[in-house]
Amino acid sequence: MDINVHDANLELGVIGNSSFGALVDKRGRVVWSCLPSFDGDPAFCALLSPRGQEGGDFSIELEDFERSEQRYEPNTAILRTVLHDRNGGSLEIVDFAPRWRQNGRFYRPVSIIRRITPLSGNPRIRVRVRPLADWGARVPESTWGSNHIRWLLPHFTLRLTTDVPVRFVRDSLPFVLTHRMHLVLGPDEPMGRSLTGYVEEAITRTREYWREWVRYLSIPLEWQDAVIRSAITLKLCQYEDSGAIIAAMTTSIPEAPRTTRNWDYRYCWLRDAAFVVRALNRLGATRSMEEFLRYIFNIASHDGSLQPLYGIGFEDRLDEVEVPSLAGYRGMGPVRRGNLAWIQKQHDVYGSVVLASTQLFFDQRLADPGDAHTFARLEPLGERAFALYDVPDAGLWEFRGRAEVHTYTAAMCWAACDRLAKIAAQLGLQERVDYWRLRANTIRKTTLERAWRAEANHFSASFQSDYLDASLLLLADIGFVEADDPRYVATVEAIGRELRHGDGVFRYVAPDDFGAPETSFTICTFWYIDALAATGRMDEARELFERVLARRNHLGLLSEDMAFDSGEGWGNFPQTYSHVGLIIAAMRLSRSWQEAS
Repeated sequence: MDINVHDANLELGVIGNSSFGALVDKRGRVVWSCLPSFDGDPAFCALLSPRGQEGGDFSIELEDFERSEQRYEPNTAILRTVLHDRNGGSLEIVDFAPRWRQNGRFYRPVSIIRRITPLSGNPRIRVRVRPLADWGARVPESTWGSNHIRWLLPHFTLRLTTDVPVRFVRDSLPFVLTHRMHLVLGPDEPMGRSLTGYVEEAITRTREYWREWVRYLSIPLEWQDAVIRSAITLKLCQYEDSGAIIAAMTTSIPEAPRTTRNWDYRYCWLRDAAFVVRALNRLGATRSMEEFLRYIFNIASHDGSLQPLYGIGFEDRLDEVEVPSLAGYRGMGPVRRGNLAWIQKQHDVYGSVVLASTQLFFDQRLADPGDAHTFARLEPLGERAFALYDVPDAGLWEFRGRAEVHTYTAAMCWAACDRLAKIAAQLGLQERVDYWRLRANTIRKTTLERAWRAEANHFSASFQSDYLDASLLLLADIGFVEADDPRYVATVEAIGRELRHGDGVFRYVAPDDFGAPETSFTICTFWYIDALAATGRMDEARELFERVLARRNHLGLLSEDMAFDSGEGWGNFPQTYSHVGLIIAAMRLSRSWQEAS
């Protein structure tokens, strides 16, 4: 049966393989998946409430459903859901997207594999596979054969190969599940081998891949489960064809109830992606950095100019339109496709990219470390940073109605020049060291003079204003000031007074183009926790961190925002920014491994 639109929530699991992703609810319904990649048409769009069509989901419905349990297999992206009926019947659904090394590369087809196993009693189920096309506007044309069904989607033909009788799926007929059954949804390619054999091999090899990947992470002693789940989630948000890292898998999950702050996050924000790279680097997962830099070098213009975001296939136009065929999350539209932020000026991106690149020149483990040629490709970014550090921009919060010289932007432009000086020193290029050090010092001197507010005793969010925003918490993390600098300590304390509310932190409280913010921005809370620890308030930081961790969803996943009182997740999901914040804070707060031995 169809679930009421108003019952949608973010108690979702994510599966994927760095080609695409899918979201699965607590009852084992695939309710969101864009095909054939993150920015594609959402064939499964039930999460955003199709207006004129039923479906948009891939469901294993249990008659007389009573309750469910859901968890990931440890250290993997393989999701296990158990459904129970009121008569003692139960079944297990194992969901995953295949990923493993094969023939010198990664096998990662656009494919959802589902294995259904009866556990007890006589569970009676109905299998519904109801993709929609053109953003939920129409039911696609379909054909079927003896063991498969095909749907003709825009730019992609989807094929289900199954040992469930095809008519049972085609007509949504209920049947008693007496033995294990398999469903492989993916490209329109015939299965040239045993379906059961393929699924069992795929589970085994995918499990082995993820456990091997996790085994080489340099995780902290404490909160290992949370850090591992966050790291896997970040990995799932990289599109390996190009190296792009998306901000989230969804579009238009509102930042708060009944707001119009509904944005499409299925693209690569250079700032967000750089944060992801830095977090994974700290865990020792450096391949994402190398792939992201490949992406950067494909989009960077000759003069070094960069937009804030691009498409995963290097697209530089992401025109924003409203989609009338979807009513939205819980009916809270509008649903947007595209993001107008691509036209904005956000000058901190230059610092973000250089910061994400720096480890390339210092990490001796890398097979292809940065050299003088790579450095020369980064220098135009530094030139742009120096030219623009005191030029008004939209800032990292992407204000649509005003431009100022934002303190965070200026500090990130400093970071670009500062890291270029350090890279030049590593490469023995003394003339370039002097060049970039002079520029970094110039930016830092100007920023400290123009951003400090002596009367208020804190840094300001911009050179022109006196208000606070949470990005000021990052000034110590990027090395712009020391954590024990009295000005930074005072700013952290001021943010605690003015932006913290309970266990959450606002980005800012001053009204913007859409009114006053209503929810906490999850990464800001983690930035605040990290800043508390850096300024010596470790016990307070650990206690707050534990409380925020308790507000993750049942699988340990985070969206962009949290309601202050209930802790309910809002905003796009799963949000890379939020999981970056969790990893960085955990690594700061954890006791050392030496303390355990």
